[in-house]
Amino acid sequence: MYIVGITGGIASGKSTVARQLRSLGMQVIDADELARQVVEPGRPAWKEIVDNFGPEYLNEDQTINRVRLGELVFGNPEQLKKLNSATHPHIMDEFKNRIREIRANHNQAIIGLEVPLLYETNMDKLCDQVWVVWVDYQTQLKRLMARDGISREDAEKRIAAQMPLNEKAKLAQVVIDNRYSLEHTSQQVKRYFNAIRQAAE
Repeated sequence: MYIVGITGGIASGKSTVARQLRSLGMQVIDADELARQVVEPGRPAWKEIVDNFGPEYLNEDQTINRVRLGELVFGNPEQLKKLNSATHPHIMDEFKNRIREIRANHNQAIIGLEVPLLYETNMDKLCDQVWVVWVDYQTQLKRLMARDGISREDAEKRIAAQMPLNEKAKLAQVVIDNRYSLEHTSQQVKRYFNAIRQAAE
């Protein structure tokens, strides 16, 4: 079994790269998907969020109002830390459970951990190799504003809430340059994935 961490910054293209890796046969576990699961009504992380932030951050159906909570924590390090401490331990447990399941069924699997905060949460320690999906700051800013329909100021705040992408790139074993076409990115992904597969044979 071989574990690849897939990370980057907000709007850098992690999900695009993860989709390409899935199509090549990698078993990708998505942190955002697990994050949504652990905050479902009644689960421990949901209870911690309600206790810490109050019922005013719930929708009528008792699900977390992610937009409202996002507005509170972005640009507010203390509140973001509080949210992360409520969710990250539960997300980490889910990751470990999924890895165990895959190992039990397919010992030679190549697993991808798609995690925006891979370095910030020390999840790089679980990985044999880390890939950072990289773009320059201006490209990241433009893509985030276009994707989420937000102002430049809000986009800058969201980017600033994460570890700088250039710092992540320095720590990674593989950097995928995602500034250009989908085909350009795909060629890099195939090359690095095939190198892992060949080394495993």
